[in-house]
Amino acid sequence: MPVPERSVLQSALADLADVPATGRWVRSGRTRLHVLDYGGAGVPLIVLPGITSPAITMDFVARELVGTVRPLVVDVRGRGLSDAGGGYGLEEYAEDTEAVARGLGLDRPLLLGHSMGARIAAVVAARGKVALRGTVLVDPPMSGPGRGPYPTTLETFLGQLDQALRGTDADEVARAWPRWPRREQELRARWLSSCAREAIAATHRGFETEDFFDWWPSVPGPTALLHGAESPVVTRRDAEEAARMNPPARLTAIPGAGHMVFWDSPAAATGAVREASRPMLA
Repeated sequence: MPVPERSVLQSALADLADVPATGRWVRSGRTRLHVLDYGGAGVPLIVLPGITSPAITMDFVARELVGTVRPLVVDVRGRGLSDAGGGYGLEEYAEDTEAVARGLGLDRPLLLGHSMGARIAAVVAARGKVALRGTVLVDPPMSGPGRGPYPTTLETFLGQLDQALRGTDADEVARAWPRWPRREQELRARWLSSCAREAIAATHRGFETEDFFDWWPSVPGPTALLHGAESPVVTRRDAEEAARMNPPARLTAIPGAGHMVFWDSPAAATGAVREASRPMLA
């Protein structure tokens, strides 16, 4: 029997019943995007997850920020409940994010992105097509032309996807991500199969062909760049270059964290986001 390219499990959909957010839908051209809106009267915070992270996998982050801001976590195209197809370059992703801001009537939102999402947030800010209060970029891939490969191979990502498509569980996820809280291992086991193979492959290719530093110097303030102190994706040398190329930016290393900053060190990471966003909320 052929392996499906993408599937959303009934058990995954059932997870949404336990999420204190409202599902909203926005069109970006012909692409339908799903957003988890945590509500509240705070400043809207658009959250952009990583390459294989549907919106629900950042529920634990959003919950910690409710009350400070109004988190809205995006199923980036090709993940979760959002449509697949139509291109997976940084500017397509940026257009989707701009569509979310406009479609939901968000007044000068903040952007918070992790990994792929941090790269998207940088491009949205540099394009300047929607008014923002600021950006918080968490461990954006700094690989690219002439900068070496992304540390995790495409084969690794696709191998994990194949496990999810044939049926996986939290114990198998834990072999790759032993430090994660059990709930996050369970969510990944149920939701990874919702990621389109073409979206993962094209985004991974972008990590090595689209240069973050082409956009980073043009990201306006206020902006903060948080990175794992043990991350192979943002090395000490990368962080030093980022500081030189955008001097007003605030850079913070999260102790005890690798690339999966929120999963590796949840309290320190969410605390750093609150600290970084505080002046942006004034």
